Amino acid sequence: MPPRPLFVVGGLGDGSGIGAATAKLFTRSGYSVALIARGSSGTIQRLAEELNASGGDAAPFPLAAYTYTEIHRAFDDVRKHWPESELRVAVFNIAATTFKPFLEYTEADIDASLDLNIRAGYAFAREVILRQKEQPIGEHGKRGALLFTGATASLRGNTRTCAFAVGKHGLRALANSLAKEFSKQNIHVAHIVVDGVIATDEHRSNNDVGWNENPDVKLLPETIAQNYLYLANQDRSAWTFELDLRPAHEKW
Repeated sequence: MPPRPLFVVGGLGDGSGIGAATAKLFTRSGYSVALIARGSSGTIQRLAEELNASGGDAAPFPLAAYTYTEIHRAFDDVRKHWPESELRVAVFNIAATTFKPFLEYTEADIDASLDLNIRAGYAFAREVILRQKEQPIGEHGKRGALLFTGATASLRGNTRTCAFAVGKHGLRALANSLAKEFSKQNIHVAHIVVDGVIATDEHRSNNDVGWNENPDVKLLPETIAQNYLYLANQDRSAWTFELDLRPAHEKW
């Protein structure tokens, strides 16, 4: 049997959001799954065990921090773990999400936003593209797909979002530049604007009963993941660069 195609996700949060949901969906869709995340919480190990228990082929690649060196090491370990697999889809889901009034931001807050939203994005994209550009053109006329998770702040700033918006604007610019350059090599780069509150465990616990019970006001990680799979399966004759997702009752 040929090896399964490989899916790599960077960033898992608390294990109840987009990263985990895409890992589960791509597992069910026949991919081997590499989980790259900071490993201190144990989330990454638990998710790998859950995927494998369901019949998947997953492995955790924990990092101490999202630095160039650590991300490069993780991708080296991924290659060693699946030496014959083709890296067909990768999702950059890493972010720094500090929200404060402008005058309360510290230099450390700004550094964290630039490091996690932009520098880590460069490092992750570099590792993915170096591998994908050497692969043969496969299904749907592409060598691979590289997907970036964005936010409302990717397009516009707001009160209390200075550092977050700067980081997300920069990540969107990176994705746009990569799409222009590497579509000519049949690598599909896309940016997903997630405009609204995602129903993670954290947000469920922080919102009132009305929000939790109202399906019109929240983004479900599982339905977001379906859109990531849709992008991965797009034919080269009609590629989307940017997808904008919001719940039905989100304020535009």
